Parts: sequence; structure tokens; C-alpha cells
Amino acid sequence: MVPPSMCDHEIVLPREPNVPFQVEPVLPEAEHREAELRRADDPPARFLEITAERRPLMKAKGGLSAHRARQVQEFLNQNFSRKLSLAELAAICGLSPYHFVRAFSKTFGVSPHRYILGLRLDFAEKLLADRRMSITDIADLSGFSSQSHFTTAMKKYRNTTPQQVRARQGRSQAGE
Repeated sequence: MVPPSMCDHEIVLPREPNVPFQVEPVLPEAEHREAELRRADDPPARFLEITAERRPLMKAKGGLSAHRARQVQEFLNQNFSRKLSLAELAAICGLSPYHFVRAFSKTFGVSPHRYILGLRLDFAEKLLADRRMSITDIADLSGFSSQSHFTTAMKKYRNTTPQQVRARQGRSQAGE
């Protein structure tokens, strides 16, 4: 067994029986900028309607319990825009990263990476409606490393580009 001091990538959490587990997010510089750029109608509040579509599969054999699935889902909904590690997510469930990925995939039907990517893309699509925000700022606020990464991911998983989404939203708003 490796001594705890050598496991820098692991999160070691004190566990007491019957004490609820909570992970406090670390606020990077991007989140300070996010607060400044946020509109009055608060995009994260609008984003909550999207998360209802991402329901876990209950009673999936080998998956997460309903309680753990809800904990992970709530954590991801609040922290999807920052850099996340498998060790951090696995710690929420008290599992190793390997077992966490397997259980998460059985419960949600996709890998944790694809799930987080979907949350980021959904959030970015909502932000694209605001023409005052640049695509670079939207990519940053959504958790993508660059505008190029954002555009590539959107093209690969949504078969469209951010500019095309923005144009489509502009046409639909003009038709209303």
C-alpha cells in the first residue's frame, strides 16, 4: 500500500458514520469573472431546467445507489464549469476512480466525461442566446479550455458550431 503522502492525486476525507458528506468547490479565477459577466436573469438558474432531462437509471445493476447518484448529479450540476478529477468525483461516493467510472456509466448511461461535456454544451447553448457575450467568454464560463475546444466539442457532439447555434437562435427569436 502506498503511504497517504505519496497519493497526491487522491482526496482523503475523514468519514464519520451518519454524517452527511459535502464537497466545497474551489473558486477559480474564471468563476469570479463569471459573476461579473452574468446577466440579470442568471444563466445557472436557467440551466436548472436542463438538468431534469439527465435522470439516472434507477436500480441499474452494478450502478450507484439512488442517494449517491443524486449526490454526484447535484455536485456536477454545481461544478461542471471547473476542472474536475475522477478522484474528486469518486470521493463523493466513497469509491475508487475505477469503480466509480463503471458505476457511473451504468447509472447514467454515459461516462462521467461525456456527462460533464453534455452539461457544458447545454449551458453554452443557453449562453449563446446573449449576443453581448463573445464565444470565447462563453467557452470559458462553460468550462472549456479554449474557444477552439468548445467549437470542436460542439461540432463533434452536436453537429453544429457555436456561430450556427447563435444564428439559429437569432432567427427563432425574430420569428416570435
